[in-house]
Amino acid sequence: MRRLRKLLRLSGSDRHLLIATLGLLGAIRLGLWLLPFRTLLRLLAKVSQPTSKSGQVKNQTSVGKIVWAVNAVSRYMPGGVKCLARALTTQVLMSRHGHSPELRIGVAKGEGGNLEAHAWIEHQGQVVIGNLKGLSRFIPLPSLQGVRL
Repeated sequence: MRRLRKLLRLSGSDRHLLIATLGLLGAIRLGLWLLPFRTLLRLLAKVSQPTSKSGQVKNQTSVGKIVWAVNAVSRYMPGGVKCLARALTTQVLMSRHGHSPELRIGVAKGEGGNLEAHAWIEHQGQVVIGNLKGLSRFIPLPSLQGVRL
């Protein structure tokens, strides 16, 4: 009940952002389970277009507000949310609101020699979501920008 009161106290734009984030994160999680990654990226590229038909974003939501929404929704998702779903959700929302996110996927050798992977988003040279204490140990794979999907 306390969470509902907290949600109702938010501004209309914040509630709208949270609801949009919930739907998008759920769809991305489902897409990661059901679709080939290339197909999912193609679909996300289509929905990542700015929200205005003229290409100009009317209501540019800040990067901080988008990250807040993704983090808030992730806390309440059943089964937890992996870094790739969070990064892809952030990337779509940032693109739709006129920002230029960079999806980074990195790999590292973990304890025992196991391969580990992690995804994060950078904006203007700063990690905005997916920052880990040992992020520097992950070697970023080449960017997917410009890759024909």
